[in-house]
Amino acid sequence: MLLDRIIGLRKQKKWSIQYTADQLGIAKSTYAGYESGYRRPSLEAIKSIADLFETSVDYLIGRVDDPTFHPKGKVIELTQMSGQKLTVDGQPLSEEEIHQLIAFIRAKREITGSGKVG
Repeated sequence: MLLDRIIGLRKQKKWSIQYTADQLGIAKSTYAGYESGYRRPSLEAIKSIADLFETSVDYLIGRVDDPTFHPKGKVIELTQMSGQKLTVDGQPLSEEEIHQLIAFIRAKREITGSGKVG
């Protein structure tokens, strides 16, 4: 299961074995061994592969079939948090405070040139 999934993800990105190995910081022969089944990656290597391919370890080992599944929770756009509770120091933020937080982050990004402003 693992080798089929990593082969598929690598080919989907149109990456060579060499490029993928370089991104992981391992030898080409090591990564090629993972894809051929000759080598079994360690748990740390599987985690690194999942991070590289922006998927989950659960997907790589066949526990889920959705490559976009992330068990840590889904990302929620801060501007679309209706029904969600956001707290700081145990105190819930008011809608006004959330808008101020968003404005602060956008202004900081614009000043530092990091991230998208939108």
